[in-house]
Amino acid sequence: MQLLAVGLNHHTAPVSLRERLAFGPDQIGAAVLAARDWFGRVGPRGSDEAAILSTCNRTEMYAASGVDNPLDAGAQFLADYHKLNFAELRPHLYMLPQDDAVRHAFRVASGLDSMVIGEAQILGQMKDAVRIADEAGGLGTYLHQLFQRSFAVAKEVRSTTEIGAHSVSMAAAAVRLSQRIFDRISDQNVLFIGAGEMIELCATHFAAQSPKSITVANRTMERGEALADRFGGKAIRLAALPEQLHQFDIVVSCTASSLPLIGLGLVERAVKQRRHKPVFMVDLAVPRDIESEVGRLDDVFLYTVDDLGKVVQTGIESRQAAVAQAEAIIETRVRSFMHWIDDRAVVPVIQELHETSEAMRLLELERARRMLARGDDPQEVLDALSKGLAAKFLHGPQQALHRAQGDERARLAALLPQLFRGRR
Repeated sequence: MQLLAVGLNHHTAPVSLRERLAFGPDQIGAAVLAARDWFGRVGPRGSDEAAILSTCNRTEMYAASGVDNPLDAGAQFLADYHKLNFAELRPHLYMLPQDDAVRHAFRVASGLDSMVIGEAQILGQMKDAVRIADEAGGLGTYLHQLFQRSFAVAKEVRSTTEIGAHSVSMAAAAVRLSQRIFDRISDQNVLFIGAGEMIELCATHFAAQSPKSITVANRTMERGEALADRFGGKAIRLAALPEQLHQFDIVVSCTASSLPLIGLGLVERAVKQRRHKPVFMVDLAVPRDIESEVGRLDDVFLYTVDDLGKVVQTGIESRQAAVAQAEAIIETRVRSFMHWIDDRAVVPVIQELHETSEAMRLLELERARRMLARGDDPQEVLDALSKGLAAKFLHGPQQALHRAQGDERARLAALLPQLFRGRR
């Protein structure tokens, strides 16, 4: 079995490509099963394992497979599943084998590979991905161990370093950008589209600026009202956006929709109703909620998750010492995990040795019982039993030594005495 991680992220691909490779929350379970079947088709069907992590900044598959060229198989799966041209996708993919895959998982869980270095949200997202993969039957011994150790490493990094002490969140970056457009957020009407964790974080940061009003638009009114009530706002249905969008100066959207919710025509009409007053829009969703063409309108300031990423890089210098500490912890834990992998590789050999020795023991035990049944002296029976077991255990090594030649015989001659050296 070989471990691998295949995917792309904000370092390797723009949002326009990331959104095409993204998996919706309701797709991941089926995709995990499809990945296992895919590995089974391209190689001998075995106990292949798979898990998929898909966020606004990354889509990546972790797998353990016994097929030939599992990295190529994993990359081809991502392209095939989304019906993408592999030649177009390949330059943006990272394909990481064995210890590189382990190191990557540890870094992702610890927030070192995030757009916001040290952010904690990715750990929760990874735990959700693992839970879904487990429920879908995608996890086995290897990935289960990988992710449990990833979570342990993340906890160690966060508790022993200051990796998150100076980070600027995406939500805080959205507030900073809006302040470039509006001098006073307290004079603006703010609309949040969605009611998930990211929107909740953004609402918390914007509410701290005491905006004129806060509105939450969501598919389900119950969740929208629950979030709006926390910040003294009101909730509306998504279906009401065409009639009400023009009322808002700041729009922050982050849903799990696979298609844009806000199109160019809708925003053009809203801008006209606003008499060309500026509107600030932040699209944190992947796939995007707001059509990219909206950003070309003169009175619209549209920012994507990648744009906010440039803002959150501030303060990265002050985190370099913590990053170095975290990387050192991760390297130590990677070596420990790879040692566990190496131990797993010899498990079949150990099992075979146990089975062979058990068969030898049973044969000699049966022989001893027959001797006792016919009345032989028990002391002689025990002596014959011990000699028979010793002869059977030594037969294989002796034959191997006789058959070997040259360097192989020399290695066996040096190794065998160590294997049979008993405790004194």
